[in-house]
Amino acid sequence: MRKWLMISCLMPVLVFAQTGSLKGKQIGVIGDSYVRNHVGKIEDTWHYKFAQKHQMQYFNYGRNGNCIALDLERWGPGMYQRYKDMKDSLDYIIVIAGHNDAVRERLDSIGMDTFRERLGLLCSGLIERYPNAMIFFFTPWTCKDFIGSPRQQVVDTILEICGSYGIPVFDAARHSNIFAASEQFRKIYFQGGKGTDTAHLNPQGHDRFLPVAEKFILQYINEQ
Repeated sequence: MRKWLMISCLMPVLVFAQTGSLKGKQIGVIGDSYVRNHVGKIEDTWHYKFAQKHQMQYFNYGRNGNCIALDLERWGPGMYQRYKDMKDSLDYIIVIAGHNDAVRERLDSIGMDTFRERLGLLCSGLIERYPNAMIFFFTPWTCKDFIGSPRQQVVDTILEICGSYGIPVFDAARHSNIFAASEQFRKIYFQGGKGTDTAHLNPQGHDRFLPVAEKFILQYINEQ
């Protein structure tokens, strides 16, 4: 048994899609300013560049300030409702969200139980609306004093709830190459160049993250 396990670990386990298998497919990306790219261009985002590289039809449903589970007067209904505004037919869906829910005052205002419930509504709603689509979820980046923070609570809940629906989740807080807790890093790779933006990548930051995100997505997509 031990010999078999040692041999199996050496075998390739990832099957990567070729550009041709995704050509013409429709990909929708929903989220907050991570998706809208805040004050930057949508064309600078890693997900737009991913779609362009693989010759996909791209639809951006990002909204600055938007939450998964909270309805805010300024930023609109939460994504647990807003996903219904997406087009009816999509082949791939990427959700990038949770940053705005992790503001302590907001999270306390609804409680973790409500956050979990509404995140579940988003997951189940996407599955029911798009039964043939592949769905992926990306968590927010890490932050200063991440351990024990509301950000960690939100990230861990996303991993748990999305996982219970079989939705692949990329834990961008722990497994990205984006060191968002570092001011010096943010000066180079985040918008504004001053290190004060803790959320939004600049074009160089998106280029840095693209290969990581692409590898994660493509491991679930077989050649067609």
